[in-house]
Amino acid sequence: MNPRDPARQPPLPIVIVGHVDHGKSTLVGRLLHETGSLPDGRVEQIRADSRKRGMPFEWSFVMDALQVERDQGITVDTTQIWFSTAKRRYVIIDAPGHKEFLKNMVTGAAAAEAAVLVIDAQQGISEQTRRHAFLLHLLGISRVAIAVNKLDLVDYGEERFAAVEAGIRHYLDGLGIAPTAVIPVSARHGENIATAGGRTPWYAGPTVIEALDAFPDRAAPADQPLRFPVQDLYKFDERRLIVGRIAGGRLKVGDTLRFLPGGGEARIASIESWNRDTPQISAAAGQSVALTLDDEIFVERGHVAVHPDRPATATHAVTARLFWLAADTLTAGSRLSLRIGTADYEVAVEAIHRVIDSQDLGQAEADRIERNGVADVVLRSRAKMVVDAFAESPASGRGVLVRGHRIVGGCIIQGPAEVTTKENRNLTAVAHAVGGEERTRAYGHAAGVLWLTGLSGSGKSTLAMALERQLFDRGYGVYVLDGDNMRGGLCRDLGFSDGDRAENIRRVAETARLFVDAGFVVISAFISPSREDRNRAREIIGPGFNEVYVKAGLDVCEGRDPKGLYAKARAGEIASFTGISAPYEEPLVPDLTVDTADLSIHQSLARLTHYVENRFGRETALGATG
Repeated sequence: MNPRDPARQPPLPIVIVGHVDHGKSTLVGRLLHETGSLPDGRVEQIRADSRKRGMPFEWSFVMDALQVERDQGITVDTTQIWFSTAKRRYVIIDAPGHKEFLKNMVTGAAAAEAAVLVIDAQQGISEQTRRHAFLLHLLGISRVAIAVNKLDLVDYGEERFAAVEAGIRHYLDGLGIAPTAVIPVSARHGENIATAGGRTPWYAGPTVIEALDAFPDRAAPADQPLRFPVQDLYKFDERRLIVGRIAGGRLKVGDTLRFLPGGGEARIASIESWNRDTPQISAAAGQSVALTLDDEIFVERGHVAVHPDRPATATHAVTARLFWLAADTLTAGSRLSLRIGTADYEVAVEAIHRVIDSQDLGQAEADRIERNGVADVVLRSRAKMVVDAFAESPASGRGVLVRGHRIVGGCIIQGPAEVTTKENRNLTAVAHAVGGEERTRAYGHAAGVLWLTGLSGSGKSTLAMALERQLFDRGYGVYVLDGDNMRGGLCRDLGFSDGDRAENIRRVAETARLFVDAGFVVISAFISPSREDRNRAREIIGPGFNEVYVKAGLDVCEGRDPKGLYAKARAGEIASFTGISAPYEEPLVPDLTVDTADLSIHQSLARLTHYVENRFGRETALGATG
């Protein structure tokens, strides 16, 4: 079989958009009829339905999947229907035109790669026409054909068609969209749908179907950088299966994958398949696969696997072009959930750069976004987001904004954001009058952080307090930052979600850095289960950061259970408890490991004290300062 056979190619998803009653559903119904895509007897059924309702025959009833549409006469949901021409296969996404259902249009059009914009020749270009066109621009859809419909209502007048064509071309030009064709049609009567109509002899361009077939082939997603969003993990026999759908690129057995945002790497041991006679060696964009790895690294839903030489960006802030759909006003500081692929990120609107008028495309500074408004914004997340610029990788470059369980907007990612708020731009760091070397000479020891990490019950707090006493008695400036103590004060407003845990560790790291600047040895005792959060703490604190793994297995820690927390977690009284219902990522290469399952408290303390003397003691301090 010819590999270019349309039957072997993935369908091109196209969205049909336009103002309510401009004839989108009629156009779709006619397309299906003209391409022989309707089931046998479907037309007769439509005629019978029309007679029962005392209505003329309507092609739009093909798309009326919901009873409410027949009752209200408007399309309220997106519908997907497949059809084929001699050149390629298509999946049509018929999107709502009524402004009350724009959020459905956003979610439908987000899956499309080309579009047909329908305009009523009699009514002309409406506010909704411009808004839908702007949404196509916002979603990065540049392959657009225009169907100027209902030519029969203006007696197939060439002048009226020319006026509508000039107006829409002018508007689209301002968006940077050059339509591939502007076609005069009458969907009801089949004019210029599949064949050139006799009522428009003045038109020499393509029919609607010819315009669709003329859309240039999309860039093969398999040739893009690998983007494999993790959908879920399953235990099967002794295997851990990492499952998901490849959004871009290719992968094969033996490839090294990096899972972002954590950064853990492992090789693909196998690609698992159901009901397959031979082992699967490779897979490409569009395929759903289950992978096993050669190493048990931490992976969870929302992580994205990439090839290390072509990574995505893991960042706490992005610039995005946003379309706001909710009735209430969006302002700086508003909190939302940003969904990209399989990941959900809790974000705040850090800054609103400009608001764009979808009518005349004018731009203005503003501090709020009203319903159906468009703006360029900065979105910031406490946890790192894995993104690409939309122009480089559409699948990981656009997202949906959610509040509660409601879609309230959509956006495309323009790139990672720098610090952009006016407040931050106006800050100027002030240098201290006493330098770090002076403090080291005066105190007789170097400054730094011992970051004690491990499961609850491993002995972190016990060791931290004993070490503080011992170092203080030896003349050290030393202070303990303990998890429970910090959550009773500086971090008392935080819960235990992934975002709050990340913010808790960030605040602790920033506090520890201030103590280091003051010349202290800081002992930080926190579970800090995420490698990413600990790496971020290392970045904040700098060279003085020392990761100490207080090691003890779950069975040992649960047997100790000094605070009774494991018992409560097992009873379901504590949600997201590390080690029971939430993961703990062991340090990969800690600066020091203290195994409290094998060592006594005195042996563990001796090991810590010896490390501190070597790392921060007087000889080290004198050597560091010359």
